[in-house]
Amino acid sequence: MEKDIKITEKSDNFICGRNPVIEALKSGTNLDTIYIDGNGGSLSLIRRIAKEKGIVVKDADDKKLSRLSGGASHQGVVAEGACGEYASLEDILEVSRRNGTKPFIIICDEIEDPHNLGAIIRTAETSGADGVIIPKRRSASLNSTVFKTSAGAASYVPVARVSNLASCIDTLKENGVWIYGTDASGTDYTNTDFTDGVALVIGSEGFGISQLIQKKCDFMIKLPMLGKINSLNASVAAGIFMYEVLRQRGNKLK
Repeated sequence: MEKDIKITEKSDNFICGRNPVIEALKSGTNLDTIYIDGNGGSLSLIRRIAKEKGIVVKDADDKKLSRLSGGASHQGVVAEGACGEYASLEDILEVSRRNGTKPFIIICDEIEDPHNLGAIIRTAETSGADGVIIPKRRSASLNSTVFKTSAGAASYVPVARVSNLASCIDTLKENGVWIYGTDASGTDYTNTDFTDGVALVIGSEGFGISQLIQKKCDFMIKLPMLGKINSLNASVAAGIFMYEVLRQRGNKLK
């Protein structure tokens, strides 16, 4: 009998949910084992793709899946070994070179909520961004919550985790990328030209962009606020800015 896995907290190396696991399989993400409860529908599809790719599939009951997922909604399937794979900054810069487009990059400055990071990655994928950059400290990582919230987009968007965000920005500038900070002190985003190389800096949920990173920005841009609330959720704001870049570039990023 297989030894029971004793996990009381959700591991960063697990992907939970049917669609995220399917996207991970399709994208070629490295998976070690897939735990499944049941057959039929998308669970049978997962079993078939996993068999074709030589990935081990183990039957597991709901109790075990709940323990593996740390209590998160697993929809009858949990995949092990896909999270935490990061790209390099050079990998992200190579995307625009390969596509013959201007760089389009998202920088998350201390986004600590994994749901926000996952949502940002999801919108980055749908808006055609080349990649997402996060700092190693004071930031959500590519854990299972991020992967699930991204609806599988984390399998397709390169995410670089850098030790020095300020130095990373210097490298981007050397490669023809303009840095756009997002803050209420900036100018209206609709009056900004995003047709050249762009890196959008999205600040933390509570404190915005750090002072050091603000000093590194070439421009500061803002969203108009007409109501009594003077801020938006970080991922919502990021989505508006990303789609303005896409709009200005005529939907031809990729």
